[in-house]
Amino acid sequence: MSGVVTGDAVVLGLQPARLPSRALALFLDLLVVWTVFVLVSVGLTMATASLDEAARMAMSIATFLLVLVGAPIAVETLSHGRSLGKMACGLRVVRDDGGPIRFRHALVRGAMGVVEILLTFGVVACIASLVSARGRRLGDVFAGTLVVRERVPAARTAFVPPPPPWLVGRFTELDLSAVPDGLWLEIRQYLTRARQLDPEVGRRIAERLADELVARTGTPPPAGVPADAYLAGVVGERQARDARRAFSPVAPATTDMGMGTGMAMGPFSPSVGGSPAVPSGGAASSGAPAVEPPRSTGFAPPA
Repeated sequence: MSGVVTGDAVVLGLQPARLPSRALALFLDLLVVWTVFVLVSVGLTMATASLDEAARMAMSIATFLLVLVGAPIAVETLSHGRSLGKMACGLRVVRDDGGPIRFRHALVRGAMGVVEILLTFGVVACIASLVSARGRRLGDVFAGTLVVRERVPAARTAFVPPPPPWLVGRFTELDLSAVPDGLWLEIRQYLTRARQLDPEVGRRIAERLADELVARTGTPPPAGVPADAYLAGVVGERQARDARRAFSPVAPATTDMGMGTGMAMGPFSPSVGGSPAVPSGGAASSGAPAVEPPRSTGFAPPA
């Protein structure tokens, strides 16, 4: 199966989901939806027992539309293409260009799903997925969407090239909190495949991504820095920050006057407030006379 290609001829690292994984995700979704539908139907039947037959029929049709049709549409819209079954199987619904879906995409998929999944027990959806080159059912074709795999084996992940040495440390003060994950993904995809693109196409893509990154951070790149080098430098800075957060040591229990961070304490541990400390050897508990340690000054007494 071919990967996802954007309008700028960038091949994204998204692989279309195969029929077995999609069928398992659909089975889990239908199991949850039908369970909710049965419970709601039983509750409404008991609550509307005093109504006439026409009112009960109207309530049944409304429950069918809201639970079996409306609920999946709402879940896919709010979760940007991830239902419960898709989350369990590591799948997601995206647009043809790899972007997140919107309400209209979920609405078309849900409306077509009534015909090709609910009314035909999934037979039409299976046949369409087998015929399609990228495993799309009719709802995906009409909505312009695609179900892709989010969890890709580590051996297939692309390596992001490091930034130029002269840009290392230039973006330590840059605020990256407003940059969304979708933009980071697009930048990483570009950096991993920049050498495979036509130079002119690659330059346009790099400039567009750099403009979006500047709009999110509010800080323009240094003068004379190419767009691709700027993107590599910012991604390298973000990776460095993630590494520092992941491998940073645990903060010390006490730090006096901003000093003593990470320093090992001696046989006596000074207490907060200057009260006498207990020897680490347990002399107080054994009945031996306790030695008055020096007041806490931020430095550990010699062992």
